[in-house]
Amino acid sequence: MEKPFGQNRIRREDLPAGENLCEYCTAKCCRYFALPIDAPETFEELEYLRWFLLHDRASVFKEDDDWYLLVHTTCEHLRDDNRCGIYATRPKICQDYSFTNCEYEEDSVYDLYLETADQVWEYTEAVWQPNARCARSRKPELLPVLA
Repeated sequence: MEKPFGQNRIRREDLPAGENLCEYCTAKCCRYFALPIDAPETFEELEYLRWFLLHDRASVFKEDDDWYLLVHTTCEHLRDDNRCGIYATRPKICQDYSFTNCEYEEDSVYDLYLETADQVWEYTEAVWQPNARCARSRKPELLPVLA
């Protein structure tokens, strides 16, 4: 029996010549998909984000001014040994995916990452100002100058 992929981890820079990094990976790229979404600009659009995150296994992230809906779900063709069950006929997006720029390491950080509807609500409160009103109090009148 072949050894499952991802059982031994190495650093990307330690990959021996001629080997494939996928052999050391736990198939992270096969456990989610991310769809680009429009950047929310209105209260209603922020409410859509909140609605997305009321659903199980969904999150939203922002990277380089691009927004994405991320759905944490495993490809139905990922085998128990972390190999693709349809490797020869896998979709083009999988064929185009390269281990030279994948998120093999666990240290990736997004500009913004929202996991819960409450986080979207807090984000909405922080960035959305109804009618662009200033939250600061009115500038006080100047005191008269005494001669």
